[in-house]
Amino acid sequence: GILASRKFQRMSPTQKQPAPLLVPQPAYCIETHRLVLRCWKPVDAPLAKAAIDANLDHLRPWMPWALDEPTSLDDKVNLLRRFRGRFDLDQDYTYGIFAADESRILGGCGLHTRLGPNAFEIGYWIHKDYIKRGLATEAAAALTRVAFEIGAVNRVEIHVSVGNRASATIPSKLGYNLEATLGQRIVGSDGELHDIMVWTLFASDYPVSPAANAEIQAFDVSGGLLI
Repeated sequence: GILASRKFQRMSPTQKQPAPLLVPQPAYCIETHRLVLRCWKPVDAPLAKAAIDANLDHLRPWMPWALDEPTSLDDKVNLLRRFRGRFDLDQDYTYGIFAADESRILGGCGLHTRLGPNAFEIGYWIHKDYIKRGLATEAAAALTRVAFEIGAVNRVEIHVSVGNRASATIPSKLGYNLEATLGQRIVGSDGELHDIMVWTLFASDYPVSPAANAEIQAFDVSGGLLI
């Protein structure tokens, strides 16, 4: 699982380190009307564990990583350390979704680099007590602005299980186009492979998309205003 411990391995001189994306000033914190999206910190582990443990039945049908939950608090600390490390190295950008006062975790999201260069994949989940309030749309719109205006990528994708129709409305609202349906790409809670929808927004279409109108502020690691 994602939280399994790994032995330290010294890299030989011929092995290549993962190539960073070299985003000039990645957004460590993004503020919307109701939310704060920020880079995880190890100190968030108790709140993160409580939120995830309370949402296992809600998450497992759609989030493969939830099949490995619950895990210990120490495991959560180590997971958030890895998230922060990869963020600092410009390898991947995983955020917690917090209430405006940062006292509660309302979900999680990210700008993920697994699509390769010049592209991001946006992922998100919302705590079951806060669904149907437009929070996932608000978070995804904020990440879309950051991806294009700070990350300067050419393409952003959102992947949604074909059975998760509620989640599929989010990219549609933000101006993404359903580009493809791919067979047997995600493991469901039943252990079977399920199809996913691939929603895509290109840089050329972004300026006229609803996502471009999202009102946000984004800050770099030192608190400097980016947007």
